[in-house]
Amino acid sequence: MQQNSTGFKKELSLFDSSMLVIGSMIGSGIFIVSADIARTVGSPGLLIIVWLLTGIITLIGALSYGELAGMMPKAGGQYIYLREAYNPLIGFLYGWTLFTVIQTGTIAAVAVAFAKFTSILIPWFSYNNILLNVFGLNISAAQLLAIFSIFILSFINILGIREGKIVQNIFTLSKIIALCALILLGIFIGANSVAISANFSDLWSATWTQVSQGKIINVQTLSGFTLLAAIGAAMVGSLFSSDAWNNITFTASEVKNPKKIIPLSLIIGTGTVTLIYILANISYLLVLPLRGNPEGVAPAQLGIQFALDDRIGTAAAEVIFGEPASLIMAILIMMSTFGCNNGLILAGARVYYSMAKDNLFFKSAAKLNRRAVPASALIFQAVWASILCLSGTYGQLLDYVIFAVLIFYILTISGIFVLRRKQPDADRPYKALAYPFLPFLYILIALTISIILLLYKPLYTWPGLLIVLIGIPVYFIWEAFNNRSPNK
Repeated sequence: MQQNSTGFKKELSLFDSSMLVIGSMIGSGIFIVSADIARTVGSPGLLIIVWLLTGIITLIGALSYGELAGMMPKAGGQYIYLREAYNPLIGFLYGWTLFTVIQTGTIAAVAVAFAKFTSILIPWFSYNNILLNVFGLNISAAQLLAIFSIFILSFINILGIREGKIVQNIFTLSKIIALCALILLGIFIGANSVAISANFSDLWSATWTQVSQGKIINVQTLSGFTLLAAIGAAMVGSLFSSDAWNNITFTASEVKNPKKIIPLSLIIGTGTVTLIYILANISYLLVLPLRGNPEGVAPAQLGIQFALDDRIGTAAAEVIFGEPASLIMAILIMMSTFGCNNGLILAGARVYYSMAKDNLFFKSAAKLNRRAVPASALIFQAVWASILCLSGTYGQLLDYVIFAVLIFYILTISGIFVLRRKQPDADRPYKALAYPFLPFLYILIALTISIILLLYKPLYTWPGLLIVLIGIPVYFIWEAFNNRSPNK
């Protein structure tokens, strides 16, 4: 692969950048995670509050990131911000966690979701269709399709940023239109008196329902601190479904006017997704009762809490469309996950490119091919994501990662305060809105959620922290190796 002497190509407009933000955020989560939220808070009003709070946090984060994006419009985005605000070790820990878990684990999970929903249309791609057994590891048709989708999208992005953005724009626009159609159909056609009466006659009675082997084992009434804790715990799914908005910062070197466009695309993208997510949940509440019975059969009996396999979108579509619902939703989720993964694959490789430039990743990842994209970084990412697909551990890794994601968001937004002190005269074409109030509010809310997760979901948090901490010895080993390398 030849290095392109002219560097990255400035191809991404405001529209392209906004599509990247929206497309990377919307995967399969909005069709699934509301079931777990409904079990955790047990209230229609609080279901909307959880999504609203998630949207507010995300918007504040995006508004704050705008300042950093304007200051440092370079490939790598958040990695660069952390390196400059603190030191190379903190930047490396973010890049390490991004490569080992955050980006690649998400890519693997989204790819398998794509394969699972493909199997509804083509049953041969079922997760139960075991094709190979390698060293005791069963490999299914779904896993192979997931890996194939990762490599196809990686290949498209190796062809150039123009090809990557075309795929992104087509799939993002398609899923926005499809989601809006589903929301409107739910509100104007699927809405029914049974669901409306059940949900809106008692908006705020909160309960935490615990289920084991398809049966309710405990229902806890929530108030005071336990209510706050339940809201924080419920936000694991909604925060993950709203994540990846920062990916546009990774591609800053390919944005036409990054100092202006990146902050604007962050606001447009996160605002659009927040609105879609809230409207989708309102639509669900008009179509299905929130509370249900895990031993029920019909979607109305199961409710949002116990929708089959947590597939709320499919349950709502079944009420609207009847039998064709599963096929309609399969197509929509296939389209959504494929477009989501394109954005994640496109953006993630730019971080590894920047790390390699700092001698903190494989050297070949620091080179651009003749199409002016980091092809080696794209290949490294595809290979590791594929290994995670085969291992079957990506689901567990993603459970662990939201705590680490929050920690790095807190550090990055704290970096605004650090850089205001360290670099007071730096060019800031866009300044964080309502500084220091909104950035401080973000840090406070994110810290509160992190503490709640530590207390109430320790299995989600400590392993994630451990993954980050493992990066510390890896950093010093890598530094020692580079210092001994004769080619350094």
